[in-house]
Amino acid sequence: MKHLRAVEGELRGYQRPMTQVEVVQAMREELNETLSQAYLSQLESGKRLHLTASSRDLLARFFNVHPGYLVSDPPDFSTDLLTSLDTGDERLNTWLDASATEWRSEPDLHALLQFLASTSNPRAYLALFRKLTALSFEELEAVTEALTTRVDSFNLEDTPAILNNKEVP
Repeated sequence: MKHLRAVEGELRGYQRPMTQVEVVQAMREELNETLSQAYLSQLESGKRLHLTASSRDLLARFFNVHPGYLVSDPPDFSTDLLTSLDTGDERLNTWLDASATEWRSEPDLHALLQFLASTSNPRAYLALFRKLTALSFEELEAVTEALTTRVDSFNLEDTPAILNNKEVP
């Protein structure tokens, strides 16, 4: 809490930590809610170990932090992962699929993400897209125009073969 008062004092241009009284007054003025200075003092000194949910939420709103920032982890809390991380394609495909759904309001992005989610090797496409970002917009436009003109002259079922520089029957 002392750290938050110090940061807030600097942000407000005081060039010093806010006092507990200033915090109480600012809460009242800005949020129309407040805690007592005695309560803040008890929290900072450790005489009061636990915040009520409403006090935690009020302090979090005032200091503009996540409410979890204001509480300590329980003694038996472990930061070890309980499950292994999935680093395979399934995780990427799940993310791509969820992102495609999220971006339905942007048709081009939605279509791209949906395509990547449905392909068997999205990482290969992403690696190629990354290489394309090195091109200027004009160069990329010319490459795209050349490829789409060539693809349009063939049957759409032949598109993967064309893009892989294979002969089309």
